[in-house]
Amino acid sequence: MQISGRNKIPGVIKEIKLGEVAAEVVIGAGSNEIVACITRGSVEDMGLKVGDNVTALIKATSVMVMK
Repeated sequence: MQISGRNKIPGVIKEIKLGEVAAEVVIGAGSNEIVACITRGSVEDMGLKVGDNVTALIKATSVMVMK
């Protein structure tokens, strides 16, 4: 699959918090964590589970840099 997004961060799912409609997916990426809010349907359709290797694809209109 080709995709135009360049901000791809590989990681491992550490936790999934399911709600009625939405879900929080916590991805461990090295010493950092990324939390993605996606639909519960997407979690179920993709068969996501703790321990899965995934890639976080980040598209944002604004990104802050801190030093």
